[in-house]
Amino acid sequence: MNILVTGSAGFLGTNLCKRLLDDGHNVVGLDNYYTGLKDNTEFLKNYSNNFKFIEHDIINNMAELDFGKLDWIMNLACPASPPHYQKDPIYTTKVSVLGVLNCMELAQSHNASLFHTSTSEVYGDPKVHPQPESYLGNVNCTGIRACYDEGKRCAESLLFDYHRTTGLPIKVVRIFNTYGPFMDPKDGRVVSNFIIQALKGEDITIYGEGLQTRSFCYVDDLIEGFIKLMNTDKNTLGPMNIGNPDEFTMIELAEKVLALTNSSSKLVFKELPKDDPTRRKPDITKAQEIGWQPKFDLNKGLQPTIEYFRPWCEK
Repeated sequence: MNILVTGSAGFLGTNLCKRLLDDGHNVVGLDNYYTGLKDNTEFLKNYSNNFKFIEHDIINNMAELDFGKLDWIMNLACPASPPHYQKDPIYTTKVSVLGVLNCMELAQSHNASLFHTSTSEVYGDPKVHPQPESYLGNVNCTGIRACYDEGKRCAESLLFDYHRTTGLPIKVVRIFNTYGPFMDPKDGRVVSNFIIQALKGEDITIYGEGLQTRSFCYVDDLIEGFIKLMNTDKNTLGPMNIGNPDEFTMIELAEKVLALTNSSSKLVFKELPKDDPTRRKPDITKAQEIGWQPKFDLNKGLQPTIEYFRPWCEK
């Protein structure tokens, strides 16, 4: 197939492009490098002759771009870590809203299926635990995280309205915390932060008391979930949680990183950021019904992630 991946130079985009190329597809990557890395694009260009790249901002019309005939459009374009999406919150909302509108119109013109990555952030600081897709969430719609949380919620609304009014084939996933190779070392996510601090022997920064929890999914598991959902019948739309339901506190994560890196770094505690969710764990019943189950536990996934970051820390 011929597949467009928006956000191709990002962490998830690079891993997805690699998997699609491994599966024998022709892939067009699109990114504007707002948070994506040019090194990731160069990796993909060298990885396969079936990869083509177009530099473009998804908030701008894509109708005149030369994609060839597309079968799938997989939309991963959006700043995803708090430091990145809070840097320019208005732009973040534009990426979620205008970006998905442009993707829908492009998919309609190509008679292509549209895959969209939403997020567990649509649940906000949840009062229901674990979070099933039916949970409507607890989001602060005027808070500093709202540009991302509400932008993704609006995108979901647009996708389902567009599907109902035009019949456009859509698939929507809600991603829970993911980690693995090709993460940006500077993007501020907790797994990369802890690994880099441990490898450099720096203090490991924990916010609050470190008792807030996350459920960490290794990137290969997540990408397998994407592929499985795309290959379901036309009536399986989502939204579908894709994440590992094993739940860890921040202190537990830090202790695992310290053990695996054999680091002597110390834990230091700082004030918890505003609106930071206290618990996060997916109900993956729907994903299990299509045959998906995570295979990597946290120790197994952290090891290749640490090895990916080790050369960067030695520079």
